[in-house]
Amino acid sequence: MTKPKSKSVALALAAALTFPCALPIAAETTETGDSGQVVEEVFVVGKRRAYQGNFDNLEKPSADQIINEDLLREVGAINLNEALDLSAAVARQNNFGGLWNSFSVRGFSGDINLPSGFLVNGFNAGRGFAGPRDLAGVDSVEVLKGPRSALFGRGEPGGTVNLITKRPEFETASDFRATYGRWDQMRLEGDVQTTPASNDELGVRIVAFYEDAGSFRDTVETERVGLYPSVTWDVSDGTSVTYELEFTEQEIPFDRGVAYSDTYGFTPRETFVGEPGDGPITTEVLGHQFEAQHNFSDNWSLLAGLGYRDTSFEGNASETNFGGRQTYFLDGRSLSRFFRYRNFASDYFVARAEIAGEFDSGSLRHRLLVGADHDRFDISHFILRYRPGWFPGDTDVSTLDPSAYLLLDVFNPVYGLFPQPVPGPNTNRDENLTGFGIYLQDQIDVTDRLQLRVGLRWDDFEHDLTNLNASPRRTATSSDTRLSPQLGAVYLVGEGLSLYASYGEGFRQQPGSDYQGNQFAPNLTESTEIGLKLDVAQFAEGVSGSVTLSLFDIDQSNILVNDDRPAAVAAGWFSHDAGAAASHGFEVDADLAFESGFNLWFSYAYTDAEFSTTSLEADWGVTIEAGDPLINSPENQLSLQVSQSFQMGGVAAQVGAGVQHTGERLGFTAFDFTLPSYTMARLFGQIKPTERLAIRLDLDNVFDEEYYTNSYADVWVEPGAPRRFRITASYSL
Repeated sequence: MTKPKSKSVALALAAALTFPCALPIAAETTETGDSGQVVEEVFVVGKRRAYQGNFDNLEKPSADQIINEDLLREVGAINLNEALDLSAAVARQNNFGGLWNSFSVRGFSGDINLPSGFLVNGFNAGRGFAGPRDLAGVDSVEVLKGPRSALFGRGEPGGTVNLITKRPEFETASDFRATYGRWDQMRLEGDVQTTPASNDELGVRIVAFYEDAGSFRDTVETERVGLYPSVTWDVSDGTSVTYELEFTEQEIPFDRGVAYSDTYGFTPRETFVGEPGDGPITTEVLGHQFEAQHNFSDNWSLLAGLGYRDTSFEGNASETNFGGRQTYFLDGRSLSRFFRYRNFASDYFVARAEIAGEFDSGSLRHRLLVGADHDRFDISHFILRYRPGWFPGDTDVSTLDPSAYLLLDVFNPVYGLFPQPVPGPNTNRDENLTGFGIYLQDQIDVTDRLQLRVGLRWDDFEHDLTNLNASPRRTATSSDTRLSPQLGAVYLVGEGLSLYASYGEGFRQQPGSDYQGNQFAPNLTESTEIGLKLDVAQFAEGVSGSVTLSLFDIDQSNILVNDDRPAAVAAGWFSHDAGAAASHGFEVDADLAFESGFNLWFSYAYTDAEFSTTSLEADWGVTIEAGDPLINSPENQLSLQVSQSFQMGGVAAQVGAGVQHTGERLGFTAFDFTLPSYTMARLFGQIKPTERLAIRLDLDNVFDEEYYTNSYADVWVEPGAPRRFRITASYSL
């Protein structure tokens, strides 16, 4: 289903022709008198992001976190996983052998067979097969907690992650970075922006990176390249148009990590259990975003946009076997494997338009968002597989055919011993998911202190699934409509302090079908939340930032479980939408900056996420008991980052440290396998010998802790990296 790249270019050109004149934008500012009381508020021209509205943090009935570029630089984050580690509400999930981003928010994750959904400038972008997201070209990462279907539509159940990209700022500036790290990591980054001398209304920015790196995993090497140019044209004082291109190509070996046995423990963390001769998995993305913003007046603006994203994923992999095919469980040395060839592809198209503004009705002030969007997501999965047979539990490993089981000695691996198997048919299907939504949100100032938020979204969506292996070939089609409400209240207790409460519903389409060929009902979420927010500058001199405390309760239904009804059993191995789960807990988040140059980021979450029904697990058919925990969901998680800027002999310098703690969590749904808790520390130091040159040293996993970040099962466990260093030199113009 891979489309020629010329189609992407054609769509981008079509977008430009569709919106010859620009559309929205406005941002709210507040003027205050000497007493600190609001004396006037106006809606002024400025760049804004879709779905966000124009609200101060104290006015939002949600516990959102904004991870800005300065913080990303302080922790040395270069990929999305490292950025999301800063939010204790987010936990890593099985990442498909390192080939995509997968995470849960407040205990809930999405479809394990697809990357976790995230947004880029409000456009759905996480789904698809583009490989793990690099942070080159990303200005900030937003963690928007709680279901957001009332605005965003179909999304992940626990919350939404939105990436804000770097766009032209109408200045001439350049920044170049070079990094060398342990295991021969070589990385180059460039960020160049300019305004042509002949046209100061046109801004151009080009961000690019290249990385070639080895790994603590034997023979594992990755190569990545990315290019992210963008152009903004300020057509007039109230009108602007922006176009962005995203191109990333990555070559990454499929790495299922380590295996675990109750008798023999984990396989060595440095042993790669695949075959180097299989070659890497190649992922590629070519994406386009077009936005036009127009300000009608001081109070009303319009934003519209188009997005198109084409991704591909292809390659071979030798992977660790399960259960009765796994020889490591018998002798603690020989690992058996199977082989798969994959060719995945996806196309994602979205169009949207949104009006934002404010008006008064009597004594009430309204801040309104009204919008509509349409999207189409096409995905194809083609898999060939070779898998050895089962054997009895008392089998002597030496009696098995080593080439049939692709045996690997995990303590003395010798690769390339066996010819690559010839795989047979396994999966060949196309899916098409389309949707159209209309949404409305109104935040009402009832009094000077009390604000109410009311939102509603209506979605109509269809799902077509074609099994290309079936004979005769048949396309199953389903459709549904869904209303997603949201309610919120914010009470401004005083200057710098607010209380809030919110209720929201969300849904997520689920790929696949039941034994009759019918698509599954959407996965549904209901969430309630209360919290307190502090603007610290109002309570203490010499410090700015915010503190948020929140309590949440989320219920999720229509989780896919094994279908044990007689007709389904007779038809084969199928699932149906019958499971339910719940998550509740509390969070404390702080982001503080002191005039002394000291910065602090703190995020702690207690999350109790568990199944609330007894059912059969979808993949293994074993019983999930009510009260069983959700996979990869720690009850306790904490992230702390501190830094201090100072002068050293007239040279600007900065030092910092961070701690990441992740508690014990289930590692295999419905099985008694848990991943141990871990606490990892990092240090960094930076000096600026000149105004333009900076040299930085990062030391990660300072105490060389052996830890495991996530798993799908006891034979697919991702190990964390040992202690490593990185040296980065940056030069700005």
